Amino acid sequence: MQSTETLPNGLTLFQDDRFFKLGQDSVLLSAFARIPRRARVLDLGCGTGALALLCWRDDLTITGLELQPGPAGLFAQSIAQNGLENVRVVQGDLRDVRRLLPHASMQYVICNPPYFAQGTGKAAAGAARRAARQDASASLDDILDAIAWVLPTGGQCALVFRPERLCPLLSGLEARGFTPKRLRFVHQTAQSAPSAVLVSAKRGAGDGLIVEPPLLVCRPDGELSDEYRAIYGK
Repeated sequence: MQSTETLPNGLTLFQDDRFFKLGQDSVLLSAFARIPRRARVLDLGCGTGALALLCWRDDLTITGLELQPGPAGLFAQSIAQNGLENVRVVQGDLRDVRRLLPHASMQYVICNPPYFAQGTGKAAAGAARRAARQDASASLDDILDAIAWVLPTGGQCALVFRPERLCPLLSGLEARGFTPKRLRFVHQTAQSAPSAVLVSAKRGAGDGLIVEPPLLVCRPDGELSDEYRAIYGK
């Protein structure tokens, strides 16, 4: 069933029960990313466009690249509904990025990639949801190769990932000339293990990784933290 969601920034997002809906990770990544003024931005594997819309500013030029025609079509509906002239969606396989997008054509990439290797992690109902959650259609290397293709020296990316897969993410970025510059773990509570990690990297930069204070979803009393509420505009 199709539905709409009003995002924290006031934009309308079209969704469908068949595809992955707006989740916490996209909201937190949009708050973590530091996109420069007037940047050309790529939302890699954009799904229905939630992350791109959350990061939207009128000075940016945003492209979403999505494999599945269903989510890409919903993103196009959202673009039209919100009257966004600086956003477009390209339907295609990120493994064909060299054909779809020019080399070094972006300045910033945002990505909420599949968390799990194929056949691992929690099951997700439906082929479309499995494609979004597991890397059957695009491995971590495929994703990082696409990021490396579209970003020149000085280009930046921001991703959200599972903490247990942080090592291959960081080593893969470094192998392609990116230096991790900021890292932040997301915890449900101060006593719980992190459920996600936010990573920002820059191509051709020198050393100097900043590990930011953890982002806590809940306070000790179980209520949502002030920072989490602020990110959601509550």
